[in-house]
Amino acid sequence: MPTVSAHVAAALADHIDHVFGVMGNGNAYFLDALERSTEVGFTAVRHEAGGVVAADAHHRAGGGLAAATATYGAGFTNTLTALAEAVQAHVPLVLVVGDEPTSGRRPWGVDQIALASAVGARTYTVGRTDAAATAVIAIEHALTYRVPTVLAIPYDVASLEAGPVPDAPAPRLPAPLAPAGPFAARAIRDAAAALAAASRPLLIAGRGAWLADAGDALGAVADATGALTASTALGRGIFPRPEFDLGVTGGFGAEAAMDLVAQADVAVVFGASLNPFTMRFGALFAPGTHVVQVDLAATASHPHVGAYIRADAGLVARAIADELTAIGAAPSGWRERVDAASARSYDAGDDVAPDGRLDPRSAARRIGELLPEDRVVVSDGGHFIGWANMYWPVASPDRMVMIGTAFQSIGLGFPSVAGAARARPDATIVLTTGDGGGLMALADLESAVRVAGGRGLAVVWNDAAYGAEVNLYGLKGLAEEPMLIPEVDFAAVARGFGAEGVVVRTLADLDRLAEWARMPAYDRPFLLLDLRVSGRVIAPYQHEIIRVNS
Repeated sequence: MPTVSAHVAAALADHIDHVFGVMGNGNAYFLDALERSTEVGFTAVRHEAGGVVAADAHHRAGGGLAAATATYGAGFTNTLTALAEAVQAHVPLVLVVGDEPTSGRRPWGVDQIALASAVGARTYTVGRTDAAATAVIAIEHALTYRVPTVLAIPYDVASLEAGPVPDAPAPRLPAPLAPAGPFAARAIRDAAAALAAASRPLLIAGRGAWLADAGDALGAVADATGALTASTALGRGIFPRPEFDLGVTGGFGAEAAMDLVAQADVAVVFGASLNPFTMRFGALFAPGTHVVQVDLAATASHPHVGAYIRADAGLVARAIADELTAIGAAPSGWRERVDAASARSYDAGDDVAPDGRLDPRSAARRIGELLPEDRVVVSDGGHFIGWANMYWPVASPDRMVMIGTAFQSIGLGFPSVAGAARARPDATIVLTTGDGGGLMALADLESAVRVAGGRGLAVVWNDAAYGAEVNLYGLKGLAEEPMLIPEVDFAAVARGFGAEGVVVRTLADLDRLAEWARMPAYDRPFLLLDLRVSGRVIAPYQHEIIRVNS
């Protein structure tokens, strides 16, 4: 007879194709049911945080509902940083966990509902008679609000017989938010008129525009108005005309490209929250720029926004394109007068920095030249995040997965390789991580090597320090000793996990990457590049943070 856990597994199986996690007492029956009675795959990771991270990366790289699992108590508390990141990043995810028995908390128990709530995740607890229905409610909540939910199975309920698995109803999901009513219609007409009249129109798109499938409509608006285009770090590659694209805005942007952004007289921003990094801490636009924001938030998210349209970015982009056609808008000609490709190019750097260690700019540039074109880049958090965003272009937003930046965390890199590899079995998965975050996540280097195999590459920016802290607080005169890390031989560690590790001290050492990239994926090892980079070369976005905090 099917158990409560089997009911949960069956309900989830209609909406997911993979689960990531660590098995323990609290989720053993759920995983047994998943393996025996569903077609859903399971990938074991080595730390519970890694289960949530892998599921998060699986969603960002492949879409759909993410799913992870952990046991109760310490297993659940280990997920909290990764869960908070997924909440901040608006990732629809269901975390199936064991929980205290219905008879009450045990000595090693904690208030898991309160802990989940503290990071912004709602908990749904199943019972013997409502397990499938409760699972559907949790799924519906996750997909409707694009937020993680916790699905808890009490320990003494998990193995109870619950009768035949019922036909659970499908989740009811809201339609995309349409720009309805006369105020929205007027706002769209005004935005179209402003773009049509602009001498230097600019369009910016973020991840919300990608999720709304707005790419083609945005291309039509850009063509109709002659607008230059740019994107946030999570929206790169969305515009269809790269010859007129300025690349990433904000601290990851090239200086000449940001100078052109500042020249815009009208800028319309689709599906981007305009966070401080995108906005260069308020310095992205010139004071006279008329900024229109299109997003799903209740109100405009930055004081420099002059007009706000609350609706789906794709629907609004198509409505603006139709309005431009109706009024006979003519292209401004601005984008043809500038050299966008030159403007978005970055400093090539030197072969080595003044301290004799590798210049991260030249290393990033050379790696970008050698990486396979089918790449999906997954990024941990830390000072180094600028290098991949600046020098490793990707084909579309779902090929740049940045886990940790929403919650400003580090140490979530290695397990994200496993999630992205399961989502994109045809792609090369490239991790960019630092030595500090790499050490935190080291257990799941094994998961990355096992799951990605020859499709996996890890680049460790090894400056023997927590670089962001040195750049900010070391420059303020604080004691640097707590910010330093003894130099770790990550290449040797990688070999211990069955990968190939290469210490990179010069650009010539990257020749091994060139050889690796030419090999068929089935015939090559997971490769880890241990880049011994200088900590004295500070990423441009960090200079902005230093400026603001000085």
